[in-house]
Amino acid sequence: MTRPVTLPDMSTSQRRLILAVASAVGLLALTACTAGPGGSAAPTSTTVPSDQRLENAHPEPPEGRVIGVGTVLDDAGDVALCMGAIMESYPPQCSGVALDDWTWDGVDGSETSGDATWGAYAVYATYDGERLTRTDPPIMLALYDTVAPEDPTGGVEGSTAEDELTRVQDDISARLGTDALTVGTDRGYVWLHVVWDDGTLQDAVDAEYGDDVVVVTSALREID
Repeated sequence: MTRPVTLPDMSTSQRRLILAVASAVGLLALTACTAGPGGSAAPTSTTVPSDQRLENAHPEPPEGRVIGVGTVLDDAGDVALCMGAIMESYPPQCSGVALDDWTWDGVDGSETSGDATWGAYAVYATYDGERLTRTDPPIMLALYDTVAPEDPTGGVEGSTAEDELTRVQDDISARLGTDALTVGTDRGYVWLHVVWDDGTLQDAVDAEYGDDVVVVTSALREID
């Protein structure tokens, strides 16, 4: 079985890898909340058409190149960019976005164990909504100058009650599953981190839960 990464019982190289990913991504700290026995699901709007509900909302892919930071995991030729949680094992395990046209030629900073090779990088690519295609040489995260994302709330604290935030978080987690890279509560909001959103998912959560309850952020950033 696997369990969430805990740095103290990892090798030095693994700790450096995970710390590099965490530093580059710069995700907001999220408070994980789980509904206890008998917890009720968050109420959603019954006026939202079924094809516009969160789990059925499909953002339009970006038109140009994007950049994403995380762990590139090559498992016997199946390559993925993992921008969410990394499970502790050797080699590591993660659920990522398929990455085409990847090569390790001339790329430093990788480790290999058996059929698996991995490393932490900033990856330039195009994204079609399902797969990434590498367009430029990657940059090791240790050498990548991360740009801090703009705070979508403008620094304003949310006003939704904590128990309601917990119900909304649990509802989103149950409905999106692994499509949610992370989901948690912080500063009076539910923060939903996904691979990509052009505003479609934000509109969907606003329609279902109300404005200023859920904040959607994207792991991929447009650069063209």
